[in-house]
Amino acid sequence: MSVRSAWLLPEGQTREDTRLTPTGTFAPESEIRTRDGVIAGGNPFAATGAGAMSLRIGVGRALVQGTTAQGAYPVTLDAPEILTFGDGDAQFARVDTVALHVYDQLFDEYGQNLARVEIIVGEPNASPAAPSMPSACLRLWDVTVPAGASAGTGGIGWSSALADRRRFTSGYGGIIPQGWGSNFTGAYDGQYRDAGGVLERWNASAAEWRIYRAPRQVESTTSGFAVASGYTLNTFTARRNLDTGLCSFLVEVSRKGAQLNVPATGNINDETIGTLPSGWRPAIDAEMSASDGFGDGGARLSTSGVITLRTWSGEGALISDRNIRMSCTFFLP
Repeated sequence: MSVRSAWLLPEGQTREDTRLTPTGTFAPESEIRTRDGVIAGGNPFAATGAGAMSLRIGVGRALVQGTTAQGAYPVTLDAPEILTFGDGDAQFARVDTVALHVYDQLFDEYGQNLARVEIIVGEPNASPAAPSMPSACLRLWDVTVPAGASAGTGGIGWSSALADRRRFTSGYGGIIPQGWGSNFTGAYDGQYRDAGGVLERWNASAAEWRIYRAPRQVESTTSGFAVASGYTLNTFTARRNLDTGLCSFLVEVSRKGAQLNVPATGNINDETIGTLPSGWRPAIDAEMSASDGFGDGGARLSTSGVITLRTWSGEGALISDRNIRMSCTFFLP
């Protein structure tokens, strides 16, 4: 038997059935309903053309939810199956669905206990749509069967006829992989899903998925700045994000000593202002600005943390007791 299902047969469930089928608590959909879907791993229930009108479905595991009273059935296909589609309608195309179907004689009219991969045939139409699913059915693939398709006319063009309808589920608390129909409503606050490489968390109070961002790891300091001779330190504060490596600081110093007059060109001899503490220095040299409210200039911040004032307003002056303010944002090494 290729298709196995646990907790279906009134007797005769084998040890292999139990080991192969995914038993346990899976992602909820409501208080007692389970989110059904394919169990990720490799390429479960892969579909490949096996002939003009035949399709090969590969192995895989899944969970199939029936009615609320039925509960969910763990199912495994442990060997590939070949499905053969009926000929196309003479006038219109149709969409057939490949599905996992669980039959349970306690809940349906079919009178058997069986799980199988089957084709649910759609209605031919000028604008064909996929058929609706019976209870305890999990859609895997939709297949467009062209009008007049048959083995004698070339059959189904598998490269364009297949539409992947596999949706995924996971264990309780697990991250649900992206698949078809992935824009679903979350079931509980704190549920996670993968949305095309972006981790999202369900916010129950807002009833929406939100991009998950881990709490930022940041540090701040107000000490460790070594002010250069000829200046006194008024304030220094710095902050760094340990996740991104982004760092910023603000420093204010007061000039002491003789006035430094600046020529019209604005060029001055390099004036060392001070040095940032270790661990708060840039990965590469950075340019920054400085101002005392009367004039401004450009400074260089080196990888060793040294701040050097290099230019100032032409025909201006660095005057004693004026406060020079500087700030910069950069990435740490």
